[in-house]
Order: sequence, then structure tokens, then C-alpha cells
Amino acid sequence: MITPASLSNLPTTDSITDMGILIIFLIVLQTLLIIGLQRSRMSNKRARHALKESQKALEQRIRERTDSLYLTNNLLIDEVARHEQTGRQLRETKLYLQSMINSMPSIIIGVTADAEVTHWNAAAENTFEIFSNDALGQKITTLLPRFPVTLQTIKTTIREGEPFSTQHVQQHDDEKNRYFEITIYPLISRTQEGAVIRIDDVTFKVTIENLMIQNEKMYSLGEVAAGIAHEINNPLSVILQNVQNIVRRTDIHFANNQARAQQQDINLTQVQDYLNSSEIPQMLDSIREAGERSATIVRNMLEFAHNSKRITGLIDVKHLVEQTIVLNRSSQLHAHDEHHLQISTDYQESLPAIKASAPELQQVLLNLLRNAAQALHQHNTEQPVIHIKVYRENPHLVIEVQDNGPGMTDTVREHLFEPFFTTKDVGSGTGLGLSVSYFIITERHQGSIDVKTSPGKGSTFIIKLPLSDTE
Repeated sequence: MITPASLSNLPTTDSITDMGILIIFLIVLQTLLIIGLQRSRMSNKRARHALKESQKALEQRIRERTDSLYLTNNLLIDEVARHEQTGRQLRETKLYLQSMINSMPSIIIGVTADAEVTHWNAAAENTFEIFSNDALGQKITTLLPRFPVTLQTIKTTIREGEPFSTQHVQQHDDEKNRYFEITIYPLISRTQEGAVIRIDDVTFKVTIENLMIQNEKMYSLGEVAAGIAHEINNPLSVILQNVQNIVRRTDIHFANNQARAQQQDINLTQVQDYLNSSEIPQMLDSIREAGERSATIVRNMLEFAHNSKRITGLIDVKHLVEQTIVLNRSSQLHAHDEHHLQISTDYQESLPAIKASAPELQQVLLNLLRNAAQALHQHNTEQPVIHIKVYRENPHLVIEVQDNGPGMTDTVREHLFEPFFTTKDVGSGTGLGLSVSYFIITERHQGSIDVKTSPGKGSTFIIKLPLSDTE
């Protein structure tokens, strides 16, 4: 700056002029600097204002962006929650469907087009004793080699788009058959092709159907029996009538017989002695008993065919069994077994009487005794024994006929009471004895007859008869 001390040192006018110019220059320069500084200050002020405005705008944008991100985050949270809920519902639906499928008694198996197992329900686990984890991913042909489910069958079902059904019979080592109904349904989805195999155990259904068929056979047998019985009745009546006439005409106590003997000059007492010595009366009694027994059987056959009236009454079962044993021993059919076969009895004390038909029950017991004796004789059983047990088991009276014979297989047992079914040689049996016995016990007496048997362990026939109301 220019100070008074510096001015006193100025030399001359020219110097003063130069100094003035310099001063003016300096003043102008200072003014310019002040103006530049002022402009710079204003520019900085404007810049700071612009910066503040930009900062405000940036903060506004940040706030808007933050709000947008917050909103987006809330939407994502809601979407995740919805997905979680959807996933939970899908899992619950899957578990519910699995529970429904596992609750079904049918075997449900899902397979791919290559026969690989994709689903194995609880019924399949229980039936085949293979866990689901072990079955998944395995070939169905490997898991069920005995079933008619092949890869070709699955491919054909998927290609044709029509269900395939078949029946399968599985025989176990004990010869007991189980019946299965197999249906293969094509399953076509967007991702892959496959099939659903449904297997039902229809053993009970087949058993019921067989029983219905047996009932039809029994009905047909009734019609046949009616015709046979009428044809047999006529000659049987002639036999019984002639036996009765022979007995009467050889009896010395009748006056007419004595008169005829005197006309022929015959000693009727000597004739009677001759007949007795030749056991002719015993033979006639045997003929009469056989004829009456045959007549009883024929009558039962007629009752089998027609619901005719028959005589029933209170029966002492113990007396009936003892009488049947005696009748069985007197049969010529088992004369060769009489000294070997042992028949034992076991009666419960104070047995009640039952309301039944004595000839019918005797016929049933005779059939059982003779069948048991034949089985014991044909298989050369050592120390053959037939044991008859009678006891009370409310509300029934139970008769058991047990033998230590060869027993029966399940196949024979299932058809045992069917008409015309027999295991005897041709000409040795008609196969009607047990079917008629079944009819007598179940239809005539509203009871039941069953058999417990197994190969090599003998057979036990169990008859249950309802106790009478007056007991």
C-alpha cells in the first residue's frame, strides 16, 4: 500500500506522474481483485446454494428410494410368507393324501413307465412285508415276481390309455389259496408317464362266491335227490313188505301157518328149528334193519328236496351216540377193522336234551364214523382211534368226532361239504354223505358243522346244535 512515508521519498514531478499512474494501476488492480473476490464469493455462494439444493434433492431421492425399498421388502416378506404357507399347505395336502392312500385296504403301488416304484402304501407294506423305503426305486417285477405285472403290461396299458385287469391265484406252502384282483391304471402327467397298480385281496369274496355256488349245487342236488328217492322207495317198500311177510308166515304162533303146515304134512316146529339153526331170523332182521335205515335215508333225501314235515322231539344225545356206535360196529363195511379200531367216548355230566330229529342226527354220526374208519383203514393207521366227545357250550350242545388218521389238506377241506366231492376211489363213494350231513345240521337243525384238520394230524368234526328252549 502507499503510505505518507513513501510519498515523501518521491523525487520529481515526472516521478510523481509515474507514481500516480502506478497508484492508479494499483488501485484498479485492487479494485479488480476486490471485484474478482466478490464474484468468487457470489459464485461460491451460488455453488453452495446449488450444492444444498442438490443435497436436498439427493436426500429426497434417497428417502424415496428407501421408502421404495421398504415397500419392496414388505412385499417380499409377504410373498415369502405366502410361499411358506403354500408350501405348508402342499405338505399338509401331501400328508393327507398319503394318509388317505395308506388308510385304504387296497394295495396301491405307483410305478414309472420303466416299472420303477414311486409309491408304496401301507397295505403293500403289510401284505408283502417290504418297507416303503426299501421298495421305492426298485423294479416292480423284482419286488413281485409271482404277480402278473410285467414291464410289457405296464407299457401296453400306458400306450393304450385303458385300465388292465386280471386275477391272480397265489398258493402258499400249506396249499391255502389266496385270490388277488389286479388292476393297472395308466397315469399320464406333464412331467412323466407311469401307472398306478391296485391289488385287492378278494379271497373272502371268492369264498362267498364258492359258498353261493355250493348252495346252488345243494339246490340242484335236492331236485336230483327227489327223483332218486321216489325211484328207490318203490323197490324198498317191496323188500320191507316181503321181509315182514316172511317173518309172519314162518311164525309158529299164527293159526293160518299151522293150518297150511298140516295140509302139507310139515312139522312147523322143525322148520322153525331149522331156520333158527341157520340164523335165518337174524338175516331177516338185518335185511329189515338195512331196509328201514335205507328208507330213513330216502326220507331224509326227500326232506332235503322238499320242506316236508318231519318228527322232532327231545333227544338224549348220549343214548343216541351209543346206539350209533353199536349200529356202526354191526355194519359189514367195517368188519375187518372191528378188532383194530377203538371208539372212545367222553360225555359231560348232566347233558341236556335237545330238540332234534333222531334219525337225521344218527345218519350224520354214522357218516362221520364210517368216513373216519375208511380213512384210518386206507392209510393203515397204527392203533386207529375215533374219539367222540359231547359237552355243553352255551347256547349249544357240541359233538366232536375226532380221529388220528391222515388228516386233510386245505384244498380238500374247502370242498369237503360240496355235493359229489369225494377223495375215495371210483365206486367207493358218491360224495353225498357230508353234503347231506351239512344240510341236516345247518338247515334242519339251525346248527353248524365244521372240521379242524391238517395233514398228518387227523381230523376233528365239530357239530354245534342249539339247546332247546325247554331245557
